[in-house]
Amino acid sequence: MTETHATVPPGTPVFPPGRYGRRREPGRRRPLLVGVLVAVLAGVLVLAATRLYARYGDPNYDAQMITYAEITDTGVRVDFRVTLPAGGSAVCLLRARSHDGAEVGRDEVPVTAAPGERHLTVRHRITTTGRPFIGEVVRCRPTG
Repeated sequence: MTETHATVPPGTPVFPPGRYGRRREPGRRRPLLVGVLVAVLAGVLVLAATRLYARYGDPNYDAQMITYAEITDTGVRVDFRVTLPAGGSAVCLLRARSHDGAEVGRDEVPVTAAPGERHLTVRHRITTTGRPFIGEVVRCRPTG
């Protein structure tokens, strides 16, 4: 039997018989399979994020800027507070920038806390190649 306008619902295209092969039946939807796949993918992503955070993201090393002072043509003094694991050590990256934002000085400062001490206040002078406008702590990371 060929398709005619009487046997096809309105809005459905009518194809010439035998021209495009047989029509496919609509496929069954599998919502349970899709749900299981989404749950497995979410679990894998959470596991990967947890492992990467445990390996590279360490919240125990935190630096807070207190002040910068004594600005001269050759340097700036930076005072900052570091939070470490008790008795731990870190390397903090400090930099000085000029008024136009260019970096004019950079130092890595090793910091070691006394046993049982977690917070350490450090004062360091950064030597610069030009007149600095600001001194800042970029980051602190574990030594090694």
